[in-house]
Amino acid sequence: MGILFTKMFASLFGNKEARILVLGLDNAGKTTILYRLQMGEVVSTIPTIGFNVETVQYNNIKFQVWDLGGQTSIRPYWRCYFPNTQAIIYVVDSSDTDRLVIAKDEFHAILEEEELKGAVVLIFANKQDLPGALDDAAITEALELHKIKNRQWAIFKTSAIKGEGLFEGLDWLSNTLKSGGG
Repeated sequence: MGILFTKMFASLFGNKEARILVLGLDNAGKTTILYRLQMGEVVSTIPTIGFNVETVQYNNIKFQVWDLGGQTSIRPYWRCYFPNTQAIIYVVDSSDTDRLVIAKDEFHAILEEEELKGAVVLIFANKQDLPGALDDAAITEALELHKIKNRQWAIFKTSAIKGEGLFEGLDWLSNTLKSGGG
């Protein structure tokens, strides 16, 4: 999956702009989410090598959204994109229970990065439409979200394919950024 961030959040604050990173393991649905938010439809995607960047206008905020590839070999390069980031959208494949420990470890490594210490965190428990998908409470437990004490965060159940939960998450994110979080 790729890096898609430039056209997603541009109408939340009038001229207010926010830099948002969309991160998560490969095949979590990052690129599908980005294009669903930007174009309102599902677009066929291939694994992102590198990144996609898009601008999304939402609730008077212009979101510059960076969708970064999630393959193991690409993850070390995520930190190149950390400076000046106001928010992180961390996407988890709720049906990929075999890799939840890896998703948790990568997530907590991101939270420890000095350049992201002020970033707001939105977690999308994606692929809720698939059989065996864990709900948001189970994902909260698996990612050990209770350990997050020093920043604002929220988790939303989503289905990028069906478009469910995405805008509820963006509403929370835009309201949080408007109120001074991030």
